[in-house]
Amino acid sequence: MTVERLNIQPNLLRWVIQRAGISEEKAIETFPLLNGWLFQEKQPTLNQLKKFAAKFYVPFGYLFMSNLPIENIPFPMFRGEAGQQDHFNLNVYDTVMNVQARQEWLEEYLEENDIKTCNFIGSITTKTSISETVRRLRSILDLDDRWAFSLATPDAAVSLLGQKIEDTGVFLAYNGVVGNNTHRPLKVSECRGFALVNEKAPYIFVNSADSKSAQLFTLIHEVVHLMLGVSAGHAGSEVLNHEATENYCDMVAAEFLVPASVLREIWINDTKSASRRFKASELVVARRAHDLCLMSDTEYKAFWAMYSQRQLRIKKKSTGGSFYLTSVKRVGRNFAIHVRNAVNNKQLNYTEAYRLTGLYGKTYDKFMTNNI
Repeated sequence: MTVERLNIQPNLLRWVIQRAGISEEKAIETFPLLNGWLFQEKQPTLNQLKKFAAKFYVPFGYLFMSNLPIENIPFPMFRGEAGQQDHFNLNVYDTVMNVQARQEWLEEYLEENDIKTCNFIGSITTKTSISETVRRLRSILDLDDRWAFSLATPDAAVSLLGQKIEDTGVFLAYNGVVGNNTHRPLKVSECRGFALVNEKAPYIFVNSADSKSAQLFTLIHEVVHLMLGVSAGHAGSEVLNHEATENYCDMVAAEFLVPASVLREIWINDTKSASRRFKASELVVARRAHDLCLMSDTEYKAFWAMYSQRQLRIKKKSTGGSFYLTSVKRVGRNFAIHVRNAVNNKQLNYTEAYRLTGLYGKTYDKFMTNNI
């Protein structure tokens, strides 16, 4: 019996490889059949092409398009590799698309059911003083200027801050991989977090592969983006950004997490001690101390040299933990509650609920029954 083979052009295959962010040599090593296809020595069968599409995370239908689709993240990404011109990372793109799909469903669901959520989207501009924005933010989140002092760890601070943010009607998702695929990690150099502005369903995503103190900064930074009504993401190094909106969000986050008046009061020329109290990173503390003239230029440069070398030596620890507890963070508790309610009210079918949560069959049932 003759096996039907499909005429797929090499330029399309090379686009898929480039889109996946790997070299042609690495792609052939990963998927040896590619070698013959790229040099048109052989054409793929339908099943082979399906395996190729799955391997390189491309929708199967793309392989039959006459014109290559244009894929762009729908907001600017600042800093690090993500901020480079014409840079595209498939893992970040797919993550953004997943969150956007949730947001689009949520917006319609909340509208249909007349459910009120957040009320501070677009409530400030970059002309609003830093002190006024911080004051409003403390009122919105019900957190004073020493809120983190009584907490044991940065992890506890992230948990409390995340809960306070969700209580305002913002939807949160934490993940360090694409969906549940541990073979597709999200690099901090590509994405620390992003904010997706929406009047009904504002969303914040945080890269859970990042340090807890960095996640703390990301949470506040992205909340300020929502207050400004400007969607954006950031990645890479913790150095300040010169873009006006990014710089504004950085300054608000720094003052919120390490208030100038409190730092002056407790400062004993020890970044580690201050970092433990505020739960912010030593770099944020040092930068604040330098800006407030509590550290000299020489002291700050010495700190930066030491800190940079220390960061290079840090090795990522395995987090492990329960799949279902991790899934609560990945899906978001408030989002999961709305999905469950929509299914129970016959406003959403199980197929769509599976797609939106990334959980299927008995796994979905157990997640909703025992964890939400």
